[in-house]
Amino acid sequence: MADREPELTARIARSVGGINADEWNAFAGVEDPFLGHAFLTLLETSGSVGDGTGWSPLPVVVERNGQAIGVAPAYLKTHSQGEYVFDHGWAEAWERAGGSYYPKLQVTIPFTPCPGRRLLGPPDALASTLESLVIQNELSSAHLTFCTFQETAALSASGWLERHGLQYHWHNRGYSNFDDFLAALSSRKRKTIRKERAAACENLDILTLRGAQIMPEHWAAMHHFYEDTGQRKWGQPYLTRAFFDQVGAAMGDASLLFLALRDGRPIAGALNFIGAETLYGRYWGAVEEVPFLHFELSYYRAINFAIAHDLATVQAGAQGEHKLARGYEPVITRSAHFIPNQGFRAAVADFVTRERTVIANELAWAKEALPYK
Repeated sequence: MADREPELTARIARSVGGINADEWNAFAGVEDPFLGHAFLTLLETSGSVGDGTGWSPLPVVVERNGQAIGVAPAYLKTHSQGEYVFDHGWAEAWERAGGSYYPKLQVTIPFTPCPGRRLLGPPDALASTLESLVIQNELSSAHLTFCTFQETAALSASGWLERHGLQYHWHNRGYSNFDDFLAALSSRKRKTIRKERAAACENLDILTLRGAQIMPEHWAAMHHFYEDTGQRKWGQPYLTRAFFDQVGAAMGDASLLFLALRDGRPIAGALNFIGAETLYGRYWGAVEEVPFLHFELSYYRAINFAIAHDLATVQAGAQGEHKLARGYEPVITRSAHFIPNQGFRAAVADFVTRERTVIANELAWAKEALPYK
């Protein structure tokens, strides 16, 4: 008698926190701090996602004969905020045509435009589950944002649309210290960076705090900076005060804070998280305008830390052509989109095809603008 084919099933959990941490982390690994059970659960327990936020957790678990073989961080979205891959135009076009773009399915790390894995297991089984979830619930679409080249390649073969974006990352080429990095730049750029750093630090104390060194008052200050920046940039900050109260305990030594003080009073900060090979710059804010202080805390201090700790890259957030002059290099980011309606899919396919040409031209220009010798 022939062996039966292993039975694949899928289940949708109500939260990442409702999934066993060891089970989740077995698929997430340790390279990316944002994929870990602790970070994703913190978003839930702090109220940054969940009821009233437009982000309803729907983590996907695929099982074979009752044994989990893969997971994916998925959310039911009722808006397009906090994603950094902008599809507002798609939503408007679909709704003008009489459709309902929301809710949609988003597979991503909320509020975190950091490229990394999104399908933590067999991509074909997880993608098939996502497609079924969209079709069975009559959703407009599914979106994997800031995913890997391997994921977009696999999904494109299944009919998903591939979209490109552009970010700027710093790459460690075996530098022994910050001056060694500066030596790789043109003389003019080298002098400019030295002047910027001197001006930014004048009459300030700059602290580098990691893990348990970050005290409650430091987290309170960083939350204040974040709130101020969020209200000015996008109207409503995404992360709650509870997130900042709890993130130190949840993330431990993966947390890194650069804090600027004037006469002992915090005036600016940049919050980072440390991965296995990458330093992720996430949040910056200030209550006093100091020339070049943003560059110092968010870019130069991050480079210096990465060199000292033998990290391969620094990711300093989304967009920002000004990063080029600071040695950050252009890289393509990718997302994948499943749209079951063929007419709507054709229109979006035309858009992303033309957009990729624009991104390719921007990439070529950015490479020419790099400050390296």
